[in-house]
Amino acid sequence: MKSTGLRVLVPALALGLALGACTPLRGHQGYVIDSDLVNSVQPGVDNRESVVRTLGQPTLTAQFDENEWYYVARDTRNLAFNNPDVSKQTTLRVRFDENGVVRSIDRMGEEQIASVSPMKKKTPTLGRDKSFFEELFGNIGTVGAPGAGPGGGPN
Repeated sequence: MKSTGLRVLVPALALGLALGACTPLRGHQGYVIDSDLVNSVQPGVDNRESVVRTLGQPTLTAQFDENEWYYVARDTRNLAFNNPDVSKQTTLRVRFDENGVVRSIDRMGEEQIASVSPMKKKTPTLGRDKSFFEELFGNIGTVGAPGAGPGGGPN
Protein backbone atom coordinates (compact mmCIF):
# COMPACT_ATOMS: atom_id res chain seq x y z
CA MET A 1 0.00 0.00 0.00
CA LYS A 2 2.80 2.44 0.87
CA SER A 3 4.75 1.68 -2.31
CA THR A 4 1.68 2.45 -4.46
CA GLY A 5 1.24 5.81 -2.77
CA LEU A 6 4.93 6.53 -3.29
CA ARG A 7 4.63 5.63 -6.98
CA VAL A 8 1.90 8.22 -7.37
CA LEU A 9 3.46 10.85 -5.13
CA VAL A 10 6.91 10.98 -6.76
CA PRO A 11 5.65 11.63 -10.34
CA ALA A 12 3.14 14.15 -8.99
CA LEU A 13 5.93 16.04 -7.20
CA ALA A 14 8.15 15.91 -10.30
CA LEU A 15 5.29 17.26 -12.43
CA GLY A 16 4.65 20.03 -9.92
CA LEU A 17 8.31 21.05 -9.95
CA ALA A 18 8.43 21.00 -13.76
CA LEU A 19 5.33 23.16 -14.05
CA GLY A 20 6.66 25.54 -11.39
CA ALA A 21 9.80 26.09 -13.45
CA CYS A 22 7.70 27.28 -16.40
CA THR A 23 6.00 30.14 -14.60
CA PRO A 24 6.64 33.49 -16.26
CA LEU A 25 9.22 35.70 -14.61
CA ARG A 26 8.33 39.36 -14.37
CA GLY A 27 10.81 42.17 -14.01
CA HIS A 28 11.06 45.94 -14.00
CA GLN A 29 13.87 48.00 -15.46
CA GLY A 30 14.51 51.71 -15.19
CA TYR A 31 12.55 54.47 -13.55
CA VAL A 32 9.70 53.71 -11.14
CA ILE A 33 6.92 56.09 -12.12
CA ASP A 34 5.01 57.75 -9.29
CA SER A 35 2.03 59.55 -10.84
CA ASP A 36 1.73 61.99 -7.94
CA LEU A 37 5.35 63.10 -8.32
CA VAL A 38 5.09 63.37 -12.11
CA ASN A 39 1.87 65.41 -11.81
CA SER A 40 3.53 67.74 -9.31
CA VAL A 41 6.03 68.95 -11.94
CA GLN A 42 4.39 71.99 -13.57
CA PRO A 43 5.37 73.50 -16.94
CA GLY A 44 6.33 77.15 -16.61
CA VAL A 45 6.95 76.78 -12.86
CA ASP A 46 9.58 74.08 -12.29
CA ASN A 47 13.18 74.18 -13.49
CA ARG A 48 15.97 71.60 -13.89
CA GLU A 49 16.91 71.62 -10.19
CA SER A 50 13.33 71.15 -8.99
CA VAL A 51 12.78 68.33 -11.52
CA VAL A 52 15.89 66.53 -10.23
CA ARG A 53 14.68 66.98 -6.64
CA THR A 54 11.21 65.67 -7.53
CA LEU A 55 11.85 62.94 -10.12
CA GLY A 56 15.57 62.23 -9.64
CA GLN A 57 18.24 62.06 -12.33
CA PRO A 58 16.89 61.26 -15.80
CA THR A 59 17.48 57.87 -17.37
CA LEU A 60 19.02 59.65 -20.34
CA THR A 61 19.19 63.02 -22.04
CA ALA A 62 18.74 63.73 -25.74
CA GLN A 63 21.96 63.28 -27.65
CA PHE A 64 21.75 66.53 -29.61
CA ASP A 65 19.50 68.61 -27.35
CA GLU A 66 20.37 69.04 -23.68
CA ASN A 67 16.90 70.50 -23.12
CA GLU A 68 15.18 67.10 -23.32
CA TRP A 69 15.31 64.59 -20.47
CA TYR A 70 13.89 61.08 -20.60
CA TYR A 71 12.71 58.83 -17.77
CA VAL A 72 12.20 55.27 -19.06
CA ALA A 73 10.25 52.55 -17.21
CA ARG A 74 9.98 49.04 -18.67
CA ASP A 75 8.15 45.94 -17.47
CA THR A 76 9.34 42.61 -18.86
CA ARG A 77 8.39 38.97 -18.67
CA ASN A 78 9.99 35.78 -19.84
CA LEU A 79 9.68 32.03 -19.51
CA ALA A 80 12.59 29.98 -18.18
CA PHE A 81 15.78 30.93 -20.04
CA ASN A 82 14.25 32.90 -22.91
CA ASN A 83 15.13 36.53 -23.51
CA PRO A 84 12.74 38.90 -21.75
CA ASP A 85 9.91 40.40 -23.79
CA VAL A 86 8.72 43.92 -23.09
CA SER A 87 5.16 43.82 -21.78
CA LYS A 88 4.86 47.54 -21.06
CA GLN A 89 7.08 50.57 -21.51
CA THR A 90 6.45 54.14 -20.46
CA THR A 91 8.73 57.02 -21.33
CA LEU A 92 8.43 60.45 -19.76
CA ARG A 93 9.94 63.26 -21.81
CA VAL A 94 10.58 66.52 -19.98
CA ARG A 95 11.38 69.46 -22.25
CA PHE A 96 13.02 72.65 -21.00
CA ASP A 97 13.25 76.08 -22.59
CA GLU A 98 16.52 78.01 -23.02
CA ASN A 99 16.34 79.24 -19.40
CA GLY A 100 15.98 75.74 -17.95
CA VAL A 101 12.27 76.08 -17.12
CA VAL A 102 10.00 73.10 -17.85
CA ARG A 103 8.21 73.64 -21.16
CA SER A 104 6.27 70.34 -21.36
CA ILE A 105 6.00 66.79 -20.03
CA ASP A 106 4.96 64.04 -22.44
CA ARG A 107 4.15 60.38 -21.82
CA MET A 108 4.97 57.90 -24.55
CA GLY A 109 4.34 54.17 -24.66
CA GLU A 110 5.48 51.08 -26.48
CA GLU A 111 5.48 52.80 -29.87
CA GLN A 112 8.93 54.13 -28.93
CA ILE A 113 10.48 50.65 -28.77
CA ALA A 114 12.82 50.04 -31.69
CA SER A 115 13.37 46.47 -32.76
CA VAL A 116 16.65 45.85 -34.53
CA SER A 117 17.22 42.44 -36.05
CA PRO A 118 20.47 41.51 -37.77
CA MET A 119 20.18 40.41 -41.40
CA LYS A 120 22.77 37.66 -41.47
CA LYS A 121 25.41 36.02 -39.33
CA LYS A 122 28.11 37.68 -41.42
CA THR A 123 28.80 41.42 -41.44
CA PRO A 124 28.82 42.79 -44.99
CA THR A 125 32.00 44.63 -45.94
CA LEU A 126 32.86 46.89 -48.83
CA GLY A 127 35.51 45.89 -51.29
CA ARG A 128 36.67 42.58 -52.68
CA ASP A 129 35.67 39.30 -51.08
CA LYS A 130 38.70 37.20 -50.23
CA SER A 131 38.76 33.44 -50.03
CA PHE A 132 39.94 31.59 -46.95
CA PHE A 133 43.40 31.00 -48.44
CA GLU A 134 43.77 34.63 -49.58
CA GLU A 135 43.01 35.75 -46.03
CA LEU A 136 45.44 33.18 -44.61
CA PHE A 137 48.38 33.73 -46.95
CA GLY A 138 47.66 37.27 -48.20
CA ASN A 139 50.33 39.02 -46.10
CA ILE A 140 53.23 36.73 -46.98
CA GLY A 141 56.03 38.80 -48.45
CA THR A 142 54.64 42.16 -47.40
CA VAL A 143 56.54 42.41 -44.12
CA GLY A 144 59.92 43.98 -44.76
CA ALA A 145 59.13 44.61 -48.43
CA PRO A 146 60.40 47.84 -50.06
CA GLY A 147 58.01 50.75 -49.43
CA ALA A 148 56.16 48.84 -46.68
CA GLY A 149 56.84 51.51 -44.07
CA PRO A 150 59.21 51.57 -41.09
CA GLY A 151 61.54 48.62 -40.99
CA GLY A 152 60.97 47.83 -44.64
CA GLY A 153 63.76 47.01 -47.03
CA PRO A 154 65.73 49.59 -49.07
CA ASN A 155 63.74 51.87 -51.37
